[in-house]
Amino acid sequence: MTALGLEGARVVVTGGAGFLGSHLCERLLDEGAEVVAIDNLATGSTGNIEHLLGRDGFRFVKYDVTDFLHVPGDVDHILHFASPASPIDYLELPIQTLKVGSLGTHKALGLAKSKGARFLLASTSEVYGDPQVHPQPETYWGHVNPIGPRGVYDEAKRFAEALTFAYHRAHGVDTRVVRIFNTYGPRLRMNDGRAVPTFIRQAIQGQTLTVHGDGTQTRSLCYVDDLVEGILRLLVSDYTDPCNIGNPHELTMRELAETIQDVVGAHPGITYTPRPTDDPEVRQPDTTVAERELGWAPTVDLREGLERTVAWARTQV
Repeated sequence: MTALGLEGARVVVTGGAGFLGSHLCERLLDEGAEVVAIDNLATGSTGNIEHLLGRDGFRFVKYDVTDFLHVPGDVDHILHFASPASPIDYLELPIQTLKVGSLGTHKALGLAKSKGARFLLASTSEVYGDPQVHPQPETYWGHVNPIGPRGVYDEAKRFAEALTFAYHRAHGVDTRVVRIFNTYGPRLRMNDGRAVPTFIRQAIQGQTLTVHGDGTQTRSLCYVDDLVEGILRLLVSDYTDPCNIGNPHELTMRELAETIQDVVGAHPGITYTPRPTDDPEVRQPDTTVAERELGWAPTVDLREGLERTVAWARTQV
């Protein structure tokens, strides 16, 4: 963990009560920043930030950022992380997902413009869709089904990127775009439908692990502390093009299920279920840009990260 020169900065984090948002708020406070967390709690939870509520410099506002967004006083940085972020969420909240990616991004960029603040957009590896280039560099334009069930999230983030660059070019707003690959760690919702919390919950409860398809599809999993480090290094850098942050170690879903059973210490076995529509076949970040521009690389290996996550999950399940 490196000191990032954020002491005394005033930072707005939309989606601040979510999994990633809450970890960002905590790290920013540790860096000496003042933090205003904004969240409508559609998928976030005050439980993620209750340990921050008594800390100096932290303020939580329950608010929907698709409405007019105003924050009194000076603002140095805006981190726009408000969005449903798991398939189960954006399948249940398709219109809200599109609105927060479009209207919410518009309102957050408007706040950045009015305050003269630096704006960082949380984009996603999902902008690459079911990729035909592997691993995925930032120069790849993606392979997305715009009308499929996952399209509400993919296209919301692609639009958010386009709007961010429009504000950068037309209004001179100082912007950063991070493309986040699969991330895991404490405070993941155990019922959010993603592979890591689902497999951990099932293993702890002695249920067979449900793997989609034949389990040969791949993901690349980054521990949350590594991700936060990369995001904040991007925030304070001079790099303005999109930047992948994720762990380039690729593994199959079957390998993940087997590893989680080993970490939990229970082996209830695996059940194979049909693949969801437009489920990506592969996912692996090309992190050359992050390594070159930010001096960043992940430091927590999968086994260590899963051990930390399982220890936390045992307090939840």
